[in-house]
Amino acid sequence: MDGMSDERISASRVIPAPADRVLAVLRDPDGHVAIDSSGMLQSAEGERVEQEGDGFLVHMDREALGDYDLGRYDVTVRITAYRPDTQIEWRIESPRFDIGHRYGYRLRAVEGGTEVESYCDWSMIDEKWKPIFPVIDAKALKATLGILERAVLRGYPRPLAVR
Repeated sequence: MDGMSDERISASRVIPAPADRVLAVLRDPDGHVAIDSSGMLQSAEGERVEQEGDGFLVHMDREALGDYDLGRYDVTVRITAYRPDTQIEWRIESPRFDIGHRYGYRLRAVEGGTEVESYCDWSMIDEKWKPIFPVIDAKALKATLGILERAVLRGYPRPLAVR
């Protein structure tokens, strides 16, 4: 599943856990922050996503990439596809820029766990934005999958302790 085209990158990994445990991390706004390998996602606010159209706020800092000086900014992650146990996909919405690229995960049950493909697709964006893509590379997607596996195997998300 790993690959790159002119308008899409992807990476995959088999995670030794069922799809519902993988999706538990990916549906959680804090889960996105916890597994981000780019360092751009600082924190998140919102509820666990349940369906297409759901969204949550992410506080970003592009300085981690060292490419464009955008300062700190907020984006809304808007779910564009959600199929339990097989896919979650979203676009990034912002008043500053609404590019239209999609990030997502496809999941497939395999012997020993779940094959998880992470992807970024910018095939639907305006030509003026294409020179800056991909924002992150396939190695970053692969690194995020490693962090995702660690989070899943450690039991993320854990219930909050009662004080």
